[in-house]
Amino acid sequence: MSIKNLIICIAILAGLVVLPHFLQYQFQDLLIFLAVNVLVVVSYRLVTLTGEWSLIHIIMMGVGAYTSAMLSKMAGFPFWVTMPIAGLSSAAIAAVLCFPLFRMTQFYFLIGSFAAGEAIRLVWIYFIDPFGGTSGINNLPAPELGDIDFYSPIPYFYMTLAVVTFSLFILYRIEISRIGLTLNAVHWKAPLAESVGVDTWKYRSLALIAGSFFVGIAGALKVHYLGVVTPNQFGVGVMVFVLIWVIVGGYASFIGPIIGVVALTIFDQALRISGVVEPDVQPAIYGAVLIASILFMPEGLEGIAKRFFSKAKGDSA
Repeated sequence: MSIKNLIICIAILAGLVVLPHFLQYQFQDLLIFLAVNVLVVVSYRLVTLTGEWSLIHIIMMGVGAYTSAMLSKMAGFPFWVTMPIAGLSSAAIAAVLCFPLFRMTQFYFLIGSFAAGEAIRLVWIYFIDPFGGTSGINNLPAPELGDIDFYSPIPYFYMTLAVVTFSLFILYRIEISRIGLTLNAVHWKAPLAESVGVDTWKYRSLALIAGSFFVGIAGALKVHYLGVVTPNQFGVGVMVFVLIWVIVGGYASFIGPIIGVVALTIFDQALRISGVVEPDVQPAIYGAVLIASILFMPEGLEGIAKRFFSKAKGDSA
């Protein structure tokens, strides 16, 4: 990372630290969920680096959420223990699913991942003990650390921001490492990569397991703020929103999905506040945004940003 980009990142983090103090309670909540969703989309992009798009990512988030909820509520483990275990449990389930799923590719992998995810979600619904059925698990304890009140949104946001920032740093380092370059090679030239000794199955599995680990942590962060975990929080409709965030933002670079989730979250809140559009119509608007993005912005919002900065650099020269 260049010095310029590092300065930009530090400035953004400094702004985020100050921002909650100038927002109303509902927007402080929104900042927490936005930070969690940033981790969701960036961890999902790690999976897509191999060229495989899955519909199970949000279910892996649920695995982490349920793991953390059960350990904290039933076993009394503190959040600081359950959060990393949540990531490990999601990674473990992903590792088990790698063998059947990666016997398929492209469309068949997409459908296979959806089927596997729905099977897991049905377990949460129909097994009341220990998952709570459709009601889920309620009254989850908030994190505890000395005298800090994590029931309040601002301290919880700071904690979430720290965890997400550290996770993004690790994901970025993975992407620019030899592993990340190999994942891209598997995506674009899998036969050529295999011809020089790259085990494509192993690298696809590694991407799915690593992405599941980080989204499991995101699941723990989300449900311990809400205080409840239910199967409906991780339905296929939520996964569709993740896909839209990634596609509209652009997935050619690390920053693309972040741009997508931030821009569409602001857009969604603007629609809600304006009251011009009924809530039932908003999914249709999201669909229209997705179609328009595919037709007119094939590189997503990140493509527009790149062209803008490239033109600005050219004008200044």
